[in-house]
Amino acid sequence: MARMDPRTAAQRFADTWQHGWSRHDVDSIAALYAPDAEHISMPFRPPHRGRGAIADYIRWSFEGESDPQVSFTTPVVDGDQAAIEFRVHATDNGAPVTLAGCVFARFGPDGLAVRTRDYWHTTEGHH
Repeated sequence: MARMDPRTAAQRFADTWQHGWSRHDVDSIAALYAPDAEHISMPFRPPHRGRGAIADYIRWSFEGESDPQVSFTTPVVDGDQAAIEFRVHATDNGAPVTLAGCVFARFGPDGLAVRTRDYWHTTEGHH
């Protein structure tokens, strides 16, 4: 597989997440991850290991959410790692909610995410 510059990989990651989350397109998001990738959502949760487990987590996290308006910032890239902030305004089980956070991603030479972790917080209403 061809090598991908980490900056290109990080921008693709941010763009795909932004569009995929807006449409709840789990498959396009999951394709960003290496088959044996690891994702940690919030610091004290157990990791999701493997693309399938990550896809299951994403699918679960979209449940009850409707009309998401998603924005990801331009990634800050250092070596093979990137930090990307995000903000989402959505309706969750009928109530407006805003989610803000940051994802940290490490990319393999092929541009797929091999390890990601994120920190986020939600508040009721749109802020």
